[in-house]
Amino acid sequence: MTGDTPMEGTTETAPRVAIVTGASGGIGRAIAERLAADGLAVVVHYGHDQSRAKEVVAAIAGAGGVATAIVGDVADEPQMTALFAKTAQLYGGVDVVVNTAGVMLLAPIAELDLADFDRMHRTNVRGTFVVSQLAARTLRPGGALVNFSTSVTRLQQPTYGAYAATKGAVEAMTLILARELHGRDVTVNAVAPGPTATPLFLDGKPQEIIDRIAAQSPMERLGTPADIAEAVAFLAGPGRWINGQVLYANGGIA
Repeated sequence: MTGDTPMEGTTETAPRVAIVTGASGGIGRAIAERLAADGLAVVVHYGHDQSRAKEVVAAIAGAGGVATAIVGDVADEPQMTALFAKTAQLYGGVDVVVNTAGVMLLAPIAELDLADFDRMHRTNVRGTFVVSQLAARTLRPGGALVNFSTSVTRLQQPTYGAYAATKGAVEAMTLILARELHGRDVTVNAVAPGPTATPLFLDGKPQEIIDRIAAQSPMERLGTPADIAEAVAFLAGPGRWINGQVLYANGGIA
């Protein structure tokens, strides 16, 4: 069953509940499936692609998990407020929020179309802020908010300037929010992936460029969505003493 109706799993007690934004593909899908494997009921948020979101829900249900797909624009406060309210209605509350929804448009700073910058800022900064604000208001004790940055903030790669700037803003709000939630027993961290084998990264790149980037890592490969999902699962679960940090999940590339 998909849409706004939860699919019942086999757990005997009410599971913890996670909202994963941008969960219809790539890293977001891997995170949604990983958290579901850990026993969490997962809201698979998507912005446009309902069919892919339904695939994620079906995959989770097929593995014995609980999931629901809900659409919304992460930068639209009323839509996200409704998503959080629907989650609470379906599952009783929210314990984990993971912000993977993002836009990456690349060009040298001197050449970037400002409309592209505004588009990235709306999703990556405003969207993260809107969802983080709602998470701060609703996460239950023992909860976790995981935002998404990028290792490019340290790598300083040409053409990534505007994208890295939006993620620098994400890091700033994440670290400050962790301190603002003093006494709430809620952790707030960011994961900063390195080059990861997703369509977002691979599309439009010649194989020789991909191979060269992969070779820069001591692990001599690109990351996988599953690698990033493991980091998120740690922060969302056992990593309770990790708070107000940026975790670089990049295989040691820098």
